[in-house]
Order: sequence, then structure tokens, then C-alpha cells
Amino acid sequence: MDLQEFLEIGSLLELYKNLLSEKQKEYLIEHFEEDYSLSEIANTHNVSRQAVSDNIKRGIKVLNEYEKKLKMFEQKRKLRERLESLEKDFRLEVLEKIMDELL
Repeated sequence: MDLQEFLEIGSLLELYKNLLSEKQKEYLIEHFEEDYSLSEIANTHNVSRQAVSDNIKRGIKVLNEYEKKLKMFEQKRKLRERLESLEKDFRLEVLEKIMDELL
């Protein structure tokens, strides 16, 4: 898993974590937000590393399914892009106004 995927899962988790099972929620939070290894999570919960891995994989699948249906992450990304564009446009507009005043 690359950094971009890791960050995206973290964002999906922030949006949809309350829709996961308790175990999935706990394991995903510990892994993606608290940076615990699978072994550390397994030891904490007294389960096998494989059980943690399976729950995390299922949890990621569920997060992706929710995003596919609800598109909250995509809407948030588009909104951020629009705001950044407005900010850029505003800065250009203000800069052009100042330039006009100076000339």
C-alpha cells in the first residue's frame, strides 16, 4: 500500500468509521490513525495477526463500498478544489486591482 492509498483510507475512515463493525473500527483506527502494527493490534486484542489483517481488509472494502455509494470523500475533494480555485482567483483579482491602482 502506497502513501496515497494510506491517506485515502484514513480520510474514508474519518467519514465512515461509525458505519463499521466495532472490531473493524477499532482495528482500522489503531492501524491508520494510531500507527499500530498488525502485531501490536493482535497483542492488544489477544487475537491472531491474521484475524487483525482479515478485519482490516474487510473494513477497507466496506469503506470503499460506502464511498462508491455515498461519494462523500469525492464531494469533499471537489469542494476543496473549488475553494482553492476561488482563493487563487480572488488573489489574482486583488492583485490586478492593486496593479491597476498603481499604474
